[in-house]
Amino acid sequence: MNKITLIAILLSSVASNQAFAGPADYIFTPIVEYGEKEVEFKYGSGELQNGTSNQVGVIGFGAGIKEHWFTEMSLKNKRKGGKETNLLEWENKFQLTETGEYPVDIGAITELEAPLSSNTPWEVKVGGLLQTEIGKMQLNGNLIFKREFALAGSSFNTLMLYQLQAKYRLQPAFEFGVQSFGDMGRWNDWSRQSKRDHFVGPAVFGKINMGDRRFIKYNAAWLFGASSAAPKHTLRTQIEYEFF
Repeated sequence: MNKITLIAILLSSVASNQAFAGPADYIFTPIVEYGEKEVEFKYGSGELQNGTSNQVGVIGFGAGIKEHWFTEMSLKNKRKGGKETNLLEWENKFQLTETGEYPVDIGAITELEAPLSSNTPWEVKVGGLLQTEIGKMQLNGNLIFKREFALAGSSFNTLMLYQLQAKYRLQPAFEFGVQSFGDMGRWNDWSRQSKRDHFVGPAVFGKINMGDRRFIKYNAAWLFGASSAAPKHTLRTQIEYEFF
């Protein structure tokens, strides 16, 4: 797959499907920095079609413990329709190709959510990550499979999600672009378009050098629902303190 083909796939996906995201979801990237440690805060708030809000806050600690393996543990708080849920999240990212060795960098992600509240299912995500650069443009496209389990008396389907991002690398402290998330429904039997969650919107990014190999990294997006099932709008942000 060359870079022009990847651009066409990403742009056509945005145009046809728009995108989906949980309020605090973010774009996974395949690159791992060995020796990096980070304290991370994520927050997202969305207005649902029925007028209620959906809010998620996450705080976590992660580290690049191997050259191609990054792992992170987080505490997550979800509030939706008056219900509050607390979870423990374990994320692992694997870089499968050397950075820049091929036209497209490839990685994989796994994520496990364990509930700390009663009557809440476990959740697992597994997916593939793609990234390429053309001049100052960075393009990301991810395909994620999600399944809930371990809740007595309930059955769940494996869902297929996607993430898309186009970012213009203006300067390290400020970059801008578009983020797009989507939920296609069951992986082997996609939902009707009206039943899918899709939204897309502008995003800003930056990495501020604090000296002595310490950095503040941020990104934020304002996402608009592009299907009748999606929240009307979502504001999401992610702030990381990185050090080596």
